[in-house]
Amino acid sequence: MSDELKNKLKNNLYEKRYIHSLGVAEEAKRLAVIYGADEEKAYIAGLLHDCAKKFTPDEQLDVCKKLGVELDEYAKLCIPIVHSFLGVEIARTEYGINDVEILNAIKYHTVGRAGMTLLEKIIYIADITEAGRDFEGVDELRRLVNKDLTAAIIKSVEFELKRNSQRQSIIHPNMIYMWNDIVLNRD
Repeated sequence: MSDELKNKLKNNLYEKRYIHSLGVAEEAKRLAVIYGADEEKAYIAGLLHDCAKKFTPDEQLDVCKKLGVELDEYAKLCIPIVHSFLGVEIARTEYGINDVEILNAIKYHTVGRAGMTLLEKIIYIADITEAGRDFEGVDELRRLVNKDLTAAIIKSVEFELKRNSQRQSIIHPNMIYMWNDIVLNRD
């Protein structure tokens, strides 16, 4: 199944985005082994997490309207996250994915949510730590994710909150809910 998905995805994404998606799929599978998640689901969710990025941001909003994908007021203001919500519908209709765990991992890979499943956490962090990513702090996250998934997510959210506050950008409430949930329920 994954070869078929890869071929279709390769035809739908720009090469750079496709290579990133392959990297996330591999990182997600690797993390699934470490943390005991379903490797195949992790690979598929990682592969398809950006499947809606075949559309430009403006097109994503239009396609959401056409397909009836509901966006909350914050998602409409945080255009870079729209693809994660639209991605659920694209994964379902164009790639034949009906597994709720995979679809939710795609949906929440940008801003998370309270009560994230193991698979959702893996896709969230794999998108950040895959080998092609290069930003200040990524090496620290890569070291952390190999030892403590929760610590890596906390650190990644710290980076994101700091970046958004410096830019005076909107922070989607799901990220705040995720932060509070993880901090309150940390082992």
